[in-house]
Amino acid sequence: MSSSPGTSSAGTSTRTADDERLRRWRLVLGGGEADGTGRPLTGTDAAVDGALTALYGRADRGGDRTGRDRSAGLGASAPSVARWLGDIRTYFPSSVVQVMQRDAIDRLGLATLLLEPEMLEAVEADVHLVGTLLSLHKAMPETTRRTARAVVRKVVDDLEKRLATRTRATLTGALDRSARISRPRQRDIDWDRTIRANLKNYLPEHRTVVPERFVGHGRASQGVKKEVVLCVDQSGSMAASVVHASVFGAVLASMRSIATRLVVFDTAVVDLTDRLDDPVDVLFGTQLGGGTDINRALAHCQTKITRPADTVVVLISDLYEGGIRDEMLKRVAAMKASGVQFVALLALSDEGAPAYDRDHAAALAALGVPAFACTPDLFPEIMAAALEKRPLPIPAG
Repeated sequence: MSSSPGTSSAGTSTRTADDERLRRWRLVLGGGEADGTGRPLTGTDAAVDGALTALYGRADRGGDRTGRDRSAGLGASAPSVARWLGDIRTYFPSSVVQVMQRDAIDRLGLATLLLEPEMLEAVEADVHLVGTLLSLHKAMPETTRRTARAVVRKVVDDLEKRLATRTRATLTGALDRSARISRPRQRDIDWDRTIRANLKNYLPEHRTVVPERFVGHGRASQGVKKEVVLCVDQSGSMAASVVHASVFGAVLASMRSIATRLVVFDTAVVDLTDRLDDPVDVLFGTQLGGGTDINRALAHCQTKITRPADTVVVLISDLYEGGIRDEMLKRVAAMKASGVQFVALLALSDEGAPAYDRDHAAALAALGVPAFACTPDLFPEIMAAALEKRPLPIPAG
């Protein structure tokens, strides 16, 4: 005997699918009178809806079915925000939590609450949060500054674990290749590479290779092989780039064969090279925000270059120049003419190209310096190409 439509497995499946769609729409629409779902929420769904309502709810969306306004409900107190942070970490994956945190800071003006230690202890740390903390750290009380420093330390340590090994391996290979010489002294000949480079000259009757070209390395006593100058815009829009540049600066400084200098700037210039043994110290030496004077920063960098042919200058900036534009361009042209490898990065972050000054980017391109955004994962390859003086692997778009 066939079962009735109301009790069939197909009917049950259809009802379940319909109910799930209503549930999702209810969470999206927020339960206002006009949402049309008629779907109440209970248990975890109600808690998730509450967390979303606290951040994204607005009074103009109408009241819920209990007559209450669906409005922002975090309140101006650190404990309530800390509880909310704990809730969203329970109900959402880390990537979503970070987005919601940034939205809360932007939409609800919670930046000042980051000065409270209990909120910092509850927050999901990421690069964007570090940028916000750095912009506020001058105003922090000492107890909060210690907590903020621990948050920054965690993010920096995670970045170093992700980036350091690959960066050192990639740049060590580039340095070795750039140090090869074609007319080495006998004790400096790399016999393995020399034999492989001359296999076409193998004489079977003599069972030997006749080398036309010798491959060797510069002597180890030469010490530092290259110099790298990171010149980083610390205006507010460049916060994520400042964080990544500080980590890379520390990694490069740990390599004996590279002399690394880190300069940050807004309208003033600060040389943080003496802090490169600890990127957290570097970051707390920055002051995010303010104007931009690229020309002044490059002038400082130019005075520190002693071996132009062995130097790579990396300018990390959105190129919104507040200084003297023509002088900036003349300075870049002069450095390139002296033999410096010059790289311009519009951003060093995972977010892609930011807003940037297209006229200045075009002017740099006319000098042979393409300006483009770079992800942290691509940065080692960019640096390796610059050290070897070969074309940069510029990302498409």
